[in-house]
Amino acid sequence: MTRKTGVFLLASLLALPAFAQNAGGPAVKPDLAVGRQLYEQSCGVCHTKPLVTSGRFGPALSKENLGGQADVMAEVISNGVPQRMPGFKHQFNTTQIRAIVAYVQTLDPPLPDAKPTARATGERRDDN
Repeated sequence: MTRKTGVFLLASLLALPAFAQNAGGPAVKPDLAVGRQLYEQSCGVCHTKPLVTSGRFGPALSKENLGGQADVMAEVISNGVPQRMPGFKHQFNTTQIRAIVAYVQTLDPPLPDAKPTARATGERRDDN
């Protein structure tokens, strides 16, 4: 074996762990930009309010949902909730679902809705 061949083989062996990690191993971080895009396209329809005065079909999602457990979030996104939410395992692969979960885990919980005042509801106050 020549010196050049030996150096090439050594460099190839040292590079294998880096290629393995980039090929979908556990060291690959989910892409938040992809997660946000998929969330806005598929989840936001039900889980966000398009207008301040409108409602939501589903609950607001945040890092506190489902105890913040990424594996449980991925399971719900994949399989859905009977009678309430469709599963997305046929639309998204596991990498895309992980990206959505990673994005949801960056969202702060929504502020509680303010209670309407008597003036806003048209009620009469007795202290006038």
